[in-house]
Amino acid sequence: MTATTELKNIISEENVVYKKTSVLLDNEMHYCPGCTHGVIHKAIAEVIDEMGIQEKTVGVSPVGCSVLAYNYLDIDWQQAAHGRAPALATATSRLMPDKYVFTYQGDGDLASIGCAEIMHACNRGESIVVFFVNNAIYGMTGGQMAPTTLEGQVTATSPYGRDCHTTGFPMKMSEMVAMLPGTRFVTRESAETPGAVRKLKKAIRKGFENTREDKGISFIEIVGTCSSGWKMSPVQSNVWMKENMFPYYPLGTLKDE
Repeated sequence: MTATTELKNIISEENVVYKKTSVLLDNEMHYCPGCTHGVIHKAIAEVIDEMGIQEKTVGVSPVGCSVLAYNYLDIDWQQAAHGRAPALATATSRLMPDKYVFTYQGDGDLASIGCAEIMHACNRGESIVVFFVNNAIYGMTGGQMAPTTLEGQVTATSPYGRDCHTTGFPMKMSEMVAMLPGTRFVTRESAETPGAVRKLKKAIRKGFENTREDKGISFIEIVGTCSSGWKMSPVQSNVWMKENMFPYYPLGTLKDE
């Protein structure tokens, strides 16, 4: 068996389909090797392309590692101040109710400086989709402790591990927003395997479809890795994520109305 044949068999066994989409631009991404952002970008791009809503989609990019998301997806974009993406998405959705509006935010952007913004947007039940990437650390600014950093996790600002007695406990944002009456769909996914990506794409499609029914916000959390911030290889990062993050941030749908 040739190497090419063996690779084709592996792809067939995993049911992986590599699609070229007009939504995903042919630009070299700036993300670190092993970063989950690139996979999530591709999943969002494929769903937008499959739904045929490229001309009707508006993204709101954050401050953080994914601040340049507009360089990779060929849709209309707006740039929000740190943590203010839900407010900007609210205005966009209300002014243009025929658009599919989403925010793309990290844990520092959404759960720290933007905590009030996301809580009130969810409580109001805005017709938007929120993509919340949780890698338990501030990636862009040097690997500091984030609101989602696990107890005992070492970061640049918690060199001896997070001490919950002095810094509080890791925030479970999905569980928090699921309790609000304005949220319609709340799920926590991942993107480390082909199977996980397929589940993520189903959640993305459901979120976009929900915006047309004007019945509340769709909140999609994606547990990801940060190889640079965690000081691990991409392979080690995936193992650490499964062994440490998944138990505290369990995958699955928390709310679906």
